[in-house]
Amino acid sequence: MRLRWASSREPEFNAMLSRWIAARIWGEGQAFPGKILCFGVFDDAGELAASIGYHNWNPAAGVIEFSGAATTPRWLTRDVLFQMFEYPFDQLGCQMTFARIAPDNTRLQRILTAYGFAATRLPRMRGRDRDEILMTLTDDAWRSNGFHKEKSHG
Repeated sequence: MRLRWASSREPEFNAMLSRWIAARIWGEGQAFPGKILCFGVFDDAGELAASIGYHNWNPAAGVIEFSGAATTPRWLTRDVLFQMFEYPFDQLGCQMTFARIAPDNTRLQRILTAYGFAATRLPRMRGRDRDEILMTLTDDAWRSNGFHKEKSHG
């Protein structure tokens, strides 16, 4: 798997990744409001396997949201996980990052919980009869999670 970040010099690539994520979360025609910075994870054949987008950044609070989508579970390697959270914690200086996920996505909940995330159920956040799970990861939990002993956490 190869990770490729979008940059300000490639707004079309960033927009394509953002649309790709949104289409898999909400369906075609939906978009993320405001600014978003994305990276894509490509398989050995050069096909997009996953993408993550960072949005809703609140610099004063040191918090940023991330959203993502994937076509295969194989994209989520330790190296990708490290880069995924090195960006908000070491580069942006965030103290917490979070994701909102569907309650029926128990596989992702299990993975994120093992990684150090805390889960909170938010009643009706996806509509009258649909809850949402807020998964939060603090910089302290990330630095102490044991997944990246070989990496220096700033």
